[in-house]
Amino acid sequence: MFKTLHDAWKIKDLRKKILWTIFLLVLFRAGAFITAPGVNGAAIAEVMSQNAGNGILATLNIITGSAFSQLAIFAMSIGPYITASIVIQLLTVAIPQLEELQKEGEMGKQKLNDYTKYLAAVLGAVEAFGIYMTFRNYGVFMGESLLIPFMFVISLTAGSTLLMWIADKISNLGVANGASLLIFAGIVSGLPNAISYFYNNLIMPDGVFSIFGLIETILVVILAIILIAGVVWVTEAERRVPVQYAKRVVGRKMYGGQSTNIPIKLAMAGVMPIIFAMSFMQFPAMVIGLINPNIAAETGFLAGLYKVFAFTSLGNARENWVFGVIHIIIYLLMIVIFTYFYTKMIFNTTEVANNLKQNGGFVPGIRAGKPTSDYLSNILKYVSGFGSIFLGIVAIIPIALAFTNINISFGGTAILIVVSVALETIKQLEAQMMVRNYKGFLD
Repeated sequence: MFKTLHDAWKIKDLRKKILWTIFLLVLFRAGAFITAPGVNGAAIAEVMSQNAGNGILATLNIITGSAFSQLAIFAMSIGPYITASIVIQLLTVAIPQLEELQKEGEMGKQKLNDYTKYLAAVLGAVEAFGIYMTFRNYGVFMGESLLIPFMFVISLTAGSTLLMWIADKISNLGVANGASLLIFAGIVSGLPNAISYFYNNLIMPDGVFSIFGLIETILVVILAIILIAGVVWVTEAERRVPVQYAKRVVGRKMYGGQSTNIPIKLAMAGVMPIIFAMSFMQFPAMVIGLINPNIAAETGFLAGLYKVFAFTSLGNARENWVFGVIHIIIYLLMIVIFTYFYTKMIFNTTEVANNLKQNGGFVPGIRAGKPTSDYLSNILKYVSGFGSIFLGIVAIIPIALAFTNINISFGGTAILIVVSVALETIKQLEAQMMVRNYKGFLD
């Protein structure tokens, strides 16, 4: 990895892209420390410290790089954009007009991207207003003027919109996927706090070394190494489908006849299904909590639904084990569903089969055309199924450990996102280096 970064730095164009990406990430981190207008910094810090065990708040704080804990202008990060992306992609299946746009190539994709941004702005305003209504009763806002909620909602919506622009610029002018890299930067920014946490576990307030803290630290490090190794293995693993090209004579020359393969990744969708599933699990609890702030103390269907989606913020996991089991099952199912859905979006088996047929390629033992498409779909189903279940298990491990009163604050999901985005970024750098170093037949 470090060799790839070193080699990429030597190439002028890539060096500019890396510096541009770093500049935009610094801008993102700077915005995480600018408190939104009308917010009392001391009051919000006290509220967040009192709710430190709230799993939903902890997850939002990890993804936003501590911006949510300060109600900064980037407190929503690119959450509204991710939610809008999910909605638009689901609507492309239900609305024929959107499906036609998706098939129109780059122009159609650009229009869909514009629709996603418009919807993200609307959802951002709604979410910002929900955040205001949630924290208004905690006394974190200075005064009761109508100008305060207006400025707060505008600031958070503008911050989320600015992050959409930053993500686009990183994707187009930088070295990786902008949305993934912003979430990566937010998670990595929490590493100093994690190091401080383990240091405080090792050294007691009176300066005495803690053997129990050492054991806990060693166990967490071992678990992290296992998780990283597993994520790397699944991310890099692939099923290679052999492809043979028929020989054909054009003039006096013979073309084709070579053998190659189609690599199908175990985790082709990358980290996006995890991000989609996290957004899906957080949204219902936030909406229900906005409608009734005291819903956690009540009973009934709506209260049960809230406790299922907000399980990680209920405190005592053992008393709420039924909601916890349902929460884990839904979370795992969402990861599997979004993996299949996103994989289908980026790997069109029908299109791949048609391209093979047009270029004289075929899978040995499989007829060209629809039989090849069905064969690839069948492989994709099993391969993606294994990859999605593995990623889902990694993501739910921290939630399952809540039953043992061990709190590692969504460490599995954070490691999953960080490792996946790092590998994706390195691969994109290697691909860009290969294009620049490729020599044509005239050289």
